[in-house]
Formats: sequence, structure tokens, C-alpha cells
Amino acid sequence: MSDLSSPLPETGAALALALGLARAQATMVRRLDQVLGSYHGISFGDFMLLNSLARAPGGRMRRVDLAERQGLTASGITRTLLPLEKIGLIERQQDPRDARVAYAAITASGRELLLNATPAAELCAKDLLRNCPDEQYASLTAAMTIISGLPSVALGSAS
Repeated sequence: MSDLSSPLPETGAALALALGLARAQATMVRRLDQVLGSYHGISFGDFMLLNSLARAPGGRMRRVDLAERQGLTASGITRTLLPLEKIGLIERQQDPRDARVAYAAITASGRELLLNATPAAELCAKDLLRNCPDEQYASLTAAMTIISGLPSVALGSAS
């Protein structure tokens, strides 16, 4: 049993950054969920998924690659995609050469919803980042790219 009165070690810079990123991420997701849900009936996670598919070659990705891009497990991506399939925003496609390979593809309705939802997400993001100087966007995006281990295209950057 530890002594609750003993002092904690100082938080190192890396841990302080990780804690700050986690708080910022929670705040951003909560606000974007609220805006996108209120106006477009989707979560920010749904928006991110549609955005990834829309930016992929041919508007589709292997489900396993989409799971990795979204930071989900294979079963997690299946649970996330199912409601979007049911309402016609994405569709499941099989690889004609290999039945074991499944793709998720954005539909015309999904693309239209994404196009309509993007301005609201952009306004919300600008509001969330209103105190961040514009000249820091590129360096922050680069840092997020390094942390995520994904190419900047995967993050949907404007570069």
C-alpha cells in the first residue's frame, strides 16, 4: 500500500505532451460530435471514416487498412461500418480476384453527406483552434503525422 502523502515525481515533457494531446483530443471530438450530430446526424468518427474513404483511390479501401487508419481493430471497424452500410453511406465490396479481401467504399450518398458536413466541421475546427496562430498549423500537423505514424494524406491535411 502506498503512502498517499508522498510527493509524485515531476511529469516529464513527453508525458505532459501526451496528457495535453489526450485532453485536446477529447475536447475536439466532443465538440465535433455535437456539431456534426446536430446538423448532419453523424459522429466525428463517422466523418473521419467517410473522409478517409473519399480521399482513397477509387473512394474505397481494404477494411483492414481502414481499421489501421482509424486506429481500430478489425472487429471495431466492422462495428463502425455496419450502421453506415445500413443507411447507405458506404457499401461493402468484395475483391473479384480474392474473396478473402473486403473493401469499404463510399457511396454517392456518403460523398454528398461528407461534402455537406465538411463546412460545419471546418468552422468547428477553426473555432476550436482560434487561439492557435495560423503559422503553427503546419508544424502541429507534422507533429500529429509523426505521432500517428501515418502519411499526412491519411490525416486529411491540405498539403
